[in-house]
Amino acid sequence: MNQPIIRLFGLVVVLFAVLIAFTSRWAVFDSKSLNDNALNKRGVLEAAKINRGVIRAGDGSVLARSVKQRGGVYERTYPTGELFSHAVGYSFTDIGQAGLERFYNDALVGRRQGLDSLLDQLSGGRKEGDDLSVTLDPNAQRIAINALRSTGNGHGAVVAMDPHTGAIKVMASTPGYDPNGLDRRGRFAALNRDPGSPVFNRATQSSYPPGSTFKVVTAIAAIDSRRYTPDSTVSGQNGKVISGVPLQNDNGESFGPIPLTQALTFSVNTVWAEVAETLGKSTMGRYMTRLGFYSKPPLDYPPDQRLASGEYRNGRLLSPLSPSIDVGRMGIGQDLLAVTPLQMAMVASAVANHGVLVRPHMGSKVVDPDGRVRDDIRPQAEARVMRPATAKTVGSMMSQVVKEGTGTAAALSGIEVAGKTGTAEKDQCSGNQTWFIAFAPVINPKIAIAVTNECANGTGGEVAAPIAKQVMEALIH
Repeated sequence: MNQPIIRLFGLVVVLFAVLIAFTSRWAVFDSKSLNDNALNKRGVLEAAKINRGVIRAGDGSVLARSVKQRGGVYERTYPTGELFSHAVGYSFTDIGQAGLERFYNDALVGRRQGLDSLLDQLSGGRKEGDDLSVTLDPNAQRIAINALRSTGNGHGAVVAMDPHTGAIKVMASTPGYDPNGLDRRGRFAALNRDPGSPVFNRATQSSYPPGSTFKVVTAIAAIDSRRYTPDSTVSGQNGKVISGVPLQNDNGESFGPIPLTQALTFSVNTVWAEVAETLGKSTMGRYMTRLGFYSKPPLDYPPDQRLASGEYRNGRLLSPLSPSIDVGRMGIGQDLLAVTPLQMAMVASAVANHGVLVRPHMGSKVVDPDGRVRDDIRPQAEARVMRPATAKTVGSMMSQVVKEGTGTAAALSGIEVAGKTGTAEKDQCSGNQTWFIAFAPVINPKIAIAVTNECANGTGGEVAAPIAKQVMEALIH
């Protein structure tokens, strides 16, 4: 008689275990991915009656605040309008959230964990969120946006960061949009139909060929692997065969055997393609991975608004060892390579910071309504990319680019700048994808930067370098 009861008891236990497993999946294990889903409006609806926390820039100016409306609900307003639209994002009941508004949503609505959460529930829930301070610099951001708008077709991006702390000072993407009233009169739908893609953050979501700025990555791998030195000589002959196909230098210029420093200064394609081919996919892939390629950048920003940089085929990110990769042409920023400005700013930052890549971040601290610091975001090392000696050497090579090479337009009065230009062909327009990455000062760097422009008439040295100069000048002085 006990056997049927035991079977029934066993069935109940199994069903109970299945119930716990599925409940735990959404409540515990997959809760973050569920909350991060842009289509999940539950949190936004719940937060409509909470006075959402203020977001402030590095100088204390207000970037986002909530204003009480009829019915006891709050509406988000953005005093700086378009200036920080991509970085800060938006938060509206009807269209959801983006940017920092989404990433720091729990803090901004005052959501707590553990005992604090239980106390909030017992007291009827919090009615006021925590404030968020960010590292962004309004003056430098404004300079970057204005410079991007006046260049080429006005589409481009700038990312500038402190190489020692990872603090993002500028995240600019043009064209932009005004997030105020974004949920009204079909504005959001119209912006998403706009061929200029103003809601798209080119700083973190773009997919651009990096051109010759990628030669810095090849130089890092070459020097740090001890296969080459800055004085190693390689033939810069035009038309050199790489992967079975002749490769051309800019303007068909041909060089004899030249040292790597000179090859970087004058951006000689055939030298760096041979170096990358000699190093091979394994070595190049190892250093690219350390720098953050092949994975989404570790930024405090929504996952679906961050794109991994690397070699792509048919929209799919390839393995560093994929047979589809032409490592020689990849080594000069060609082939299937597609990168974000954020990733290239990280490359410059790792060289500037003695070979250590620090995790980039925009959040600075979270403060509750009583003035207590709930979260103080500290610098966090992401990876040791190269030896300090390598970083110093590559930085010195990059400084020659600005002193006498293709990047002289980025030179600052009384301040030594290390940089690298890049110019790549841009599909669907007659202009170029122009680039400049840099850090300054060379001794004790304060800023690392990446600038890119779409469909620009000119080279990276002519178009992107002057923009970098303006932004660096504002941040350093």
